[in-house]
Amino acid sequence: MSYQSNKTINIESEEESQSIRLIERRTDFEAKRIKRYLEMPDLTRTPASPIKEVVERMTSIPDFKDFDIVKVPEVVPTGIAFDLFDFASNHPARSKSDTYFLDNSHILRPHTTVMWYYYLTSGQVKEKMRRGENIGVFCYGKVYRKDEIDRFHMNVFHQIDGLYLCPKKNKEITLQDLQDIEVKMVKAVFGDNIKYRFHEDTFPYTHPSTEVEIEKDGERVEILGSGVVKGSVLEKLGVDSSVYNGWAFGPGLERWAMVSMGLPDIRLLWSDDPRVKKQLKLGNKFKEVSKYPPITRDISFVVDKSFIPNNYFDLIRDIGGNLVEEVQLLDKYENSEKFGKDKVSYTYRIIYCSNERTLTTEEIDPIQDKIYKQTSEQFGAELR
Repeated sequence: MSYQSNKTINIESEEESQSIRLIERRTDFEAKRIKRYLEMPDLTRTPASPIKEVVERMTSIPDFKDFDIVKVPEVVPTGIAFDLFDFASNHPARSKSDTYFLDNSHILRPHTTVMWYYYLTSGQVKEKMRRGENIGVFCYGKVYRKDEIDRFHMNVFHQIDGLYLCPKKNKEITLQDLQDIEVKMVKAVFGDNIKYRFHEDTFPYTHPSTEVEIEKDGERVEILGSGVVKGSVLEKLGVDSSVYNGWAFGPGLERWAMVSMGLPDIRLLWSDDPRVKKQLKLGNKFKEVSKYPPITRDISFVVDKSFIPNNYFDLIRDIGGNLVEEVQLLDKYENSEKFGKDKVSYTYRIIYCSNERTLTTEEIDPIQDKIYKQTSEQFGAELR
């Protein structure tokens, strides 16, 4: 761990390095997929990216002038990601249908909140708390969750977590303290005239918890989950909850950027098209370069009931890449007489559409053929 002049703390993990070395030796589809995701650029640190601009506007608020910035591993143990943060034993995030597992106990981080562990258990921070000092820290970067395919979701996205702790003898932290800070964050990104409101929410590691909702172009959008840090979580991280209290937040950054620019498709944030890139600035209303027509292809197959749709979406991402705009479920049904016991029939519609050019059937048909082939090979599907 090293402290730099800009208060950035880099935390390296031999456990992460070992997990990555092991997966680099593997040749299965999931290993190749994970390696590719880890190699994708971190847009929170990519010059000219609006994701980086959101981070800069948030972290430059005067209230955060003494906050550290910490970089933590992207491969973490499940115990750190879930157990320490009071995720229920049956929480969906623990499932292999939602989270990328490198092995039975190591995953791609599903949230940057994991930084609480790495930061609060470090020697320097423990010493600060022994002296009764306030603690403030940010962590931002890529996170990974299996997800559906549409214009508003990607399985690799970006998040920023903020954590503030102070001795109770100095101040009893309330939800209002947190909301006062969040108003400044919202205005820093969306401007002083933005309309917002708070409503109650529930998260595993904060209580009470709140969600920030803003109004943009006549629509209300939830953009930020947060809350007062639970004492039970602090205790698991070695912090005496009878002494310290605090608040925390952890929004996804794509949503902030897309709402600010009126961006119609999350894939645009990764575009290399200069006509797109020059428009990607916060507050700039995005104008479509051109509305290119979609090409649709349907695929029907019968598989075992153990089939996990999110894993299938990863297959489609692998082959179709950024040319796939959306995958729609058209039909799902069981018929033991027709398909056999413990079998399910699915029909999906794959919508191909580029933000940069017109696609041709000659380009799409080989991609669709490969998806057909791999659907059979990887999932044991019977194509219909």
